[in-house]
Amino acid sequence: MRTTCVVVGAGHSGLAMSYFLTQASIDHVILERGEIANSWKFERWNSLRLLTPNWQVRLPGHDYSGDDPDGFMGMSEIISFIEQYASEVAAPVHEHTSVTSVSAQDGNYKVITNQYEWFCETVVIASGACNLPNIPAIAERFPASITMLSPLQYRNPDQLDPGGVLVVGASATGAQIAEEIQRSGRAVTLAVGEHVRLPRRYRDKDIQWWMDATGLLDEKYTEIDDLNRARKLPSPQLVGSPDHKTLDLNTLGNLGVALRGKLAGINEGNLQFSGSLRNVCALADLKMNRLLNTIDEWVTENDLDDKFPAGERYAPTRVEDDPPLTMKLEQEGIKTVVWATGFHPDTSWLDLPIYNHKGAIRHDGGVIDAPGLYLLGSTFLRRRKSSFIHGAEDDARELSRELVDYLTNRN
Repeated sequence: MRTTCVVVGAGHSGLAMSYFLTQASIDHVILERGEIANSWKFERWNSLRLLTPNWQVRLPGHDYSGDDPDGFMGMSEIISFIEQYASEVAAPVHEHTSVTSVSAQDGNYKVITNQYEWFCETVVIASGACNLPNIPAIAERFPASITMLSPLQYRNPDQLDPGGVLVVGASATGAQIAEEIQRSGRAVTLAVGEHVRLPRRYRDKDIQWWMDATGLLDEKYTEIDDLNRARKLPSPQLVGSPDHKTLDLNTLGNLGVALRGKLAGINEGNLQFSGSLRNVCALADLKMNRLLNTIDEWVTENDLDDKFPAGERYAPTRVEDDPPLTMKLEQEGIKTVVWATGFHPDTSWLDLPIYNHKGAIRHDGGVIDAPGLYLLGSTFLRRRKSSFIHGAEDDARELSRELVDYLTNRN
């Protein structure tokens, strides 16, 4: 079968690209391994809510229209939003169509799936940046008696065995899961590495409002000194709760979560933690306060100090004077480990020489180092907001123009 463009993935990024391809009269198909919004339906925990407020959830030609703009969508609402969008734009989605290979053929591309073979001039990879969990090699050294889960497998505390839980990783995912499990009555230990601390609200506005208003979310990848580091930054410690609460390590400590340093090793059931917990937390506090200072400066520069209440400063992260550097799994009753250690994309089906020495796709703002090949949905792809739902619109618009220019110039 033939088409001009194959889009791989029917999540919000793939659907945003479809919108602009339709606007440009580019015939295309979207190939989806499961269902529309598949990851949201089958690879998220039950209580998950978006980190962005509802007013910020939008896709090309489709804004939020509900009656709770300052709230946060839960799973069912997210799924409905994406499904409704796919229907409204009449996206040409082929569900339950898994791509098994994309290869070059006579200056074009051959896309093999479990259903058909497609031949096309261009391919857009919008299959997601969180397909596979980053499980560190140290996991292989844990006793077989310990149940280990990734965030893609975790659903709720009821699925866990009785006993203590070790959550490894303290970014948004780890912090949210640690809180939920602790509130269920299980004792949680949280291994803390590098993290980004942010308040949910500041000066009477959501932190995302400030990031948007000050232009930080629109900061382009070409304006960043260390783009590689920016793309690897962990997601901020935020939660989209109805009460707009701040979720940080102090909150977790107040609930009884035991904070430890980064997991460094294991020997016969004895865990070793890094001694850098205090420094890691101090650095996160410092960066948070720098951001709040930037917001204050923006308010003053725009003569808005009278409009917003004075900004508060948050207490430093509390860390024990001498946090334990070791822990015996059996003695602490740890029965489950949740690896909240990040994710990476699964592009094993790309049979193309487009990877760098670290196994990442070589691209310039989503324009891959191969003619007619594009990437969407990655962290900080073209802007700081790229990984958010509303960030897909600008990225997809610009990449669709790149795609159209490529087709025009080659014909």
